[in-house]
Formats: sequence, structure tokens, C-alpha cells
Amino acid sequence: MEEQTTPSATPFVLGIETSCDETAAAIVDGSGTIHANVVFSQIEDHAPYGGVVPEIAARAHLDHLQPVIARTLEEAGLSFADLDAVAATGGPGLIGGVMVGTMTAKAIAMARGIPYLAINHLEAHALTARLTDRVAFPYLLLLVSGGHCQLIAVEGLGRYRRLGTTIDDAVGEAFDKTAKLLGMGYPGGPALESAAANGDPQRFDLPRPMVGKPGCDFSFSGLKTAVRQKIEALGKATDQDIADIAACFQEAVAGSLVNRCRNAIALFNADHGTGHALVVAGGVAANQRLCGALSDLADASGMSFTAPPIALCTDNAAMVAWAGVERLQAGESDPLSFAPRPRWPLDPDAPKAAGAGVKA
Repeated sequence: MEEQTTPSATPFVLGIETSCDETAAAIVDGSGTIHANVVFSQIEDHAPYGGVVPEIAARAHLDHLQPVIARTLEEAGLSFADLDAVAATGGPGLIGGVMVGTMTAKAIAMARGIPYLAINHLEAHALTARLTDRVAFPYLLLLVSGGHCQLIAVEGLGRYRRLGTTIDDAVGEAFDKTAKLLGMGYPGGPALESAAANGDPQRFDLPRPMVGKPGCDFSFSGLKTAVRQKIEALGKATDQDIADIAACFQEAVAGSLVNRCRNAIALFNADHGTGHALVVAGGVAANQRLCGALSDLADASGMSFTAPPIALCTDNAAMVAWAGVERLQAGESDPLSFAPRPRWPLDPDAPKAAGAGVKA
């Protein structure tokens, strides 16, 4: 192995993301400039199955990662020789895909003699607001995606304290499964939001899980059951019925998230004082109704509100590269012996929520 070079003051970091069904690469420098951000979506490969098939995802990463990296370098106007480090998602995620990205990053690091950084996918989401909006530590993070639903006090680089998690399904999974019940395609979140725009959010009485209960944990399985029962009671649902159920489901989720976040804000402010930021990240942060409700809560609570641009809410490699930049500038790197992890909690000391089926 070549001796590692010393990173420049404004390093160029290649990021690689392969934890689920997006094959992605990006180059971000130490100032936060995104020089290229390429995402190859596998949606068409998985749509016939109504969800991500791990074996198909892993094979697709093998097929597409190399050309995605080549395109990223071309768009950035850079070569491998210009890179100061390579960062790749090391978990959590579908282990086959994580292995593809990890081994590719290690090969590049070894060949070029540059640092390798294994990035926690959740940490990459958590730090995105620092890339896009320069949000200062500490801040309160609501991480909402297909596999994760957590409230986290982000107290510094590598310092994360979980305040709440889901005890069953993640909110993104609830969106996808509800969309499937309504006969929508995959991924369901965008389709459901689109339908909800034409619906009556007051027509159906749906539960708002955990609202009024102490703590910051989430639950969405009961809401999904209630939606199924409403659909079955309708018999043959019209387009308007579907739009109304979608709107009511979206309102119920918004109510649940706001209530849980309100409790988390109280806990966060008790430890850190007022005037900090509420940040929402993850794929579900692309939902404008949910972001609007959370923005209103932040305003009422004396907090600023940050949601990254939609392209940086869903899985992407720019967030991975930026997490690599932050860790590299803190003097960190990882050995090539790092083993990919299907599970990698941000707060390993947090107790598992009762009944939790969360991917953390």
C-alpha cells in the first residue's frame, strides 16, 4: 500500500452511497461546494415487486457504481489524482449494497494512498443541514425515511443522543404501504403526496398515533390498519375517495410528528437552552405538507427550521462526501479493515424502544 498523502486545506472528497436502491457518487470540497452529485435510481428494477429486493439492489450497484463514479469525476472536471479522501456509506443498510460501496472505496483509497472514511448513513443525513445551511451545533434532528424515524439531539460531530424512535414502522415505510393499499405505485410517498393535494383532509377520522402520550417515540402500524379498514368499508373506491384518504393519512402523520417533536423540543431546550434549530432530514423530508407543519412548530417554539433541498433529503452521495469532509478535517479516518454493518445506531447507548422493529 502507498503511504497516505496529507489532505489539502480544502480537500476534495469522493462520496459513495449504496445502502439501498440508489447508486450514487459525489465530490464535495472542504468549503461545502458540491462539484458533482450523480444518482442512478433503481426504481424501475424494484417497482414490479412493490419494494426493494436486496439481491437485485446489490447486483445493480455492482453494474452501475463504476460508471457513476466515472461520470462524477467527469462532471467535476477532476481525476482520481485530485482526490484527497474517499468516503463511503459503511452502514446501516442492505448489507450486499453496503459491501459494494465499501470495497470500491477501499480499492480507491489503497490505489491512491489517500484516507478512507466509513460513513454512518444516519450521520450523513444528520450533517446535511451543515452542508446546505451551515447549521451550528447543537440542533434537534427529526430523521424520517423509509427505514428510520428518530428524534436526535445532534450535539457535535460524532455526538448524537437519541430522544425518540419508532416502536414499529418508520414513517416512510408507512407512506409506501399506505400508497400500496390505495393502489399507487412504488415509491409510494411522492404518489400519495400528489393525491393528497386534491383530497379533503377532514373527511375520514384517522388516529394520530402516540399524540398526547409522554416521551418522543413514534408508532405508525395502527394508522396503517385504520387506513386499510377505511378502504375496505368503501368497497369500490373512487379517485376522490383515494385522494381524501391520502390527505387524511398525511394529516394524521403530520399531527403525530408535530406532537412528538414538541415533546422533544422541551427536552432539548432543557439541556441546551432556546434559540437553536429544528432540522428535518431523510426522504420523507421532501413532503411539503409535513415540512410546513414542522416549520410552523419551530416558529412557535422560537427555533429556526431547516430542511435540505429535496435532492439532498433522499439518499445521495453528497451527504456522504460532506460527512467525510467533516471527519477528515477533524483528523479522522478509518482502517481498511473496517467491516460493513447492516445495523449501526447513531446513539449506541440508547435503549431499544419496546416493540421496536426499527432499522438503526
